[in-house]
Amino acid sequence: MMTASIAAENYEFIRRLVYEQSRINLGPDKIELVRSRVQKRLRALGLADFGSYCQLLESPAGEEELTSLLDVISTNVTEFFREWSHFEFLQSVALPAWQRQAGRKPGERFRVWSAACSSGEEPYSIAILLAEFFRQEPPKDWQVTATDISTRMLAHAEQAIYRSERVKLPEPQWLRAWFQRGAGAWEGHFRVKATLRERVEFQRLNLMEPYPFAEKFHVIFCRNVMIYFDRETQEQLVRRLGEQLLPGGHLLVGHSESLVGIDHGLRCIRPSVYQRE
Repeated sequence: MMTASIAAENYEFIRRLVYEQSRINLGPDKIELVRSRVQKRLRALGLADFGSYCQLLESPAGEEELTSLLDVISTNVTEFFREWSHFEFLQSVALPAWQRQAGRKPGERFRVWSAACSSGEEPYSIAILLAEFFRQEPPKDWQVTATDISTRMLAHAEQAIYRSERVKLPEPQWLRAWFQRGAGAWEGHFRVKATLRERVEFQRLNLMEPYPFAEKFHVIFCRNVMIYFDRETQEQLVRRLGEQLLPGGHLLVGHSESLVGIDHGLRCIRPSVYQRE
């Protein structure tokens, strides 16, 4: 199996290109991570070294390869109902507040954006919670929009098939309600049911590029993303996310992330939960 070393100038070229395209900030301590992940692209393309790969990225064909590069560089760590307190907040605070809201338009959809959805566990967790919340109510219109920079992860998310050990839910009855058990070749897997899948819309989106949304959101999940950005990029991202919230809407960030020192104009109502006033 081919294994190539990466020269300092090749790493710097890739690091700079990734930053320009995605604002993911790769420091000097990430050189081995980049080498091991980009090595997969060298093998797929039949290239002998990183110098040849950098030449490809600089060529007219490099634009297509750039998507694959960002796919392998971006980190995708997720699970169903990860950081449960955010889902508890959605269930017990955000949704009841929306129901009580005076002056709400008739037929208004409750809209949630999963801004870095990875392989789909987060948006499907949100969808389960919304479906359960509105189960006892008159029919309500709601939608989850899910985006990610990785086309590879989006393909997995749209397929909605997960190994059984990954489907760990806070309520056991949700497994029967919202998942199909695989049989035959798919034994040991579960697939999200179509009634839930049709409520989640997936699309590729670089968070630093223009947003295509026609409507704003009641809640935005953008968790464990900003840790990969420098402070300038964090400020830009939070301001842009805030602009996508409806008045009174909520932005949820990762428990390990903080907006302290960032000029964002949002009100912190509990750790990692912010509101547009």
